[in-house]
Amino acid sequence: MNRTPIQSPKAPAAIGPYSQAIATDTLLFTSGTLAIDPKIGTIPEGTIEEHAHQVFRNLAAVAEAAGTNLSRAIKVTVYLTDMADFNQVNAVYSHYFQQPYPARSAVEVAALPLGADIEVEAVLAL
Repeated sequence: MNRTPIQSPKAPAAIGPYSQAIATDTLLFTSGTLAIDPKIGTIPEGTIEEHAHQVFRNLAAVAEAAGTNLSRAIKVTVYLTDMADFNQVNAVYSHYFQQPYPARSAVEVAALPLGADIEVEAVLAL
């Protein structure tokens, strides 16, 4: 099996010992993506909607670096620190994913790195 690390300068660098994504022969596995603005290297103050948009822009940049796009997503996992944000995130999500939607899980967690309120990872077809 081919295993190729993917790195996009249009997405934030990993904040730990991991790759932005790993491509196999047919699939792309992204790491969890935060709302870090790659231009400033931090999560700017903002609403959950603004953070969700940044997360999906970051995911799209990583997908593009691997030669795919969000329309080829198979499975998406959304981590939220407050499930009350679920509806707002769904509204943003629908700007980046269309029917037939990928399979998805949404999970509330106690905390995320860097004090983030949302983190998303995905598996995409290449």
